[in-house]
Amino acid sequence: MKKPVAFSLFHDQSVFMTAVMGLMTFLAVLSLGLALAIGTGIINWNRQWNVHATVQVVNTDKVDTVKKVFNTNQDKIDTMRQLDETEMSKLMKPWLGGGNGVLKKYLPIMFEIKFKSKSDMDTVGNLIGNNARFIPHYDALKPSISAGWKMITILVLLLGLIIATIGTCVSFIARNTALLHKCELEILNQVGASDHFITKQMQMIVGKICAVACGMGFVAACPILLMIIGVARAARVGLMAMLEISGLGWFVLLLVPVIIMLFAIMVTKRTTLKILSSES
Repeated sequence: MKKPVAFSLFHDQSVFMTAVMGLMTFLAVLSLGLALAIGTGIINWNRQWNVHATVQVVNTDKVDTVKKVFNTNQDKIDTMRQLDETEMSKLMKPWLGGGNGVLKKYLPIMFEIKFKSKSDMDTVGNLIGNNARFIPHYDALKPSISAGWKMITILVLLLGLIIATIGTCVSFIARNTALLHKCELEILNQVGASDHFITKQMQMIVGKICAVACGMGFVAACPILLMIIGVARAARVGLMAMLEISGLGWFVLLLVPVIIMLFAIMVTKRTTLKILSSES
């Protein structure tokens, strides 16, 4: 039996809506997942470096004064170590050049310190005063943290655009579906079907499509998200090495397709009631 030449607009709209909702869910989960991963990375980064500081003593005459401050405040210091000449040479190698012994004489004496609390770090920093350069790691890493927050802002804005796109697509598809079945809707009205009954039928159609599409989008996004986080952590570079999604974060991501589905059903109800009220 030959297939009819005419295509089913209702079927094509269902396929289109499934594809759009699946793609939008994929992008929504991916953008929110990356935002959560970067946010968790910033929290881990702050927790790790919030009580660390570097002390650089440029004037060797003040080394004893700085060490005296350390000795009198041992109760505020968790760990402390002084970098030896070999470590300092490796650290400054790009600026010293190959075997340049003249500049090595001007290398500062450097201490890496982990304090017991942020207040202890501030206290010791104030006591050192002008005797040395006191550099909290948190302050030195502020550009990275700022870049992380900017990335989160961009991802949240992208998520907002995705939600707006979903609302627009669902609204137009619901409207077109209602207009396509205008005759059926008129018959239902004539036999006494209420607007609530008709709207519920439309919501059931959209709900079934969204359940399939959102599930497919979520399942497709999770491996990609895990791969991105894995590559970032394997790089072991700065903030990227701290990216992570907690158990609560995965629960929030699991809610994304559910929220999108509920949002689509809500938009369908509003659009259908608007069409029915305008035609009554």
